[in-house]
Amino acid sequence: MELLINLASWLLILGGSAFLLTGAIGMIRLPDMFSRMHGAGIIDTMGTALLVLGMMLQAGLTIVSIKLFMILLFLMFTSPTTTHALARAAIDSGLKPLVDEDEEKDAEELAMMKKLEAERKRLSKT
Repeated sequence: MELLINLASWLLILGGSAFLLTGAIGMIRLPDMFSRMHGAGIIDTMGTALLVLGMMLQAGLTIVSIKLFMILLFLMFTSPTTTHALARAAIDSGLKPLVDEDEEKDAEELAMMKKLEAERKRLSKT
C-alpha cells in the first residue's frame, strides 16, 4: 500500500512539474500579456495543485497535510481572481489583445480548405 501511495505521489509531483515547466515556457515565448497570463494561470492552478496534492500524499494524514490543503484552497480562490483583475486593469488602461487582423488571408485559407475537403469527399466516393 505504501508503494502505491508513493507512486501516486511521485506521479502527481512529476505532473505538477510538467505543468510548471509548460507554463514557464509559455510565459517566456507567448507574444502578448494576455497570452502570458494564460501561462501564469497554468502555473498557479494545475502546477501548484498537483504538487501540493503529491506532497499531501507524502505527508499522510497529519497536521502538515491539513496545512497544505489550506494553502491549496487559498491558491484556488486567489489565483483566478488575481488573473482576472490583472486582465481587467490592462484592458482599462488601454492595452489591446494581440489579434490577427489579416482577415482577407483567413478568408482565402478557409475557401481553400473547403475546396480541398470537397475534393477529398469526391475522391473517397470513387
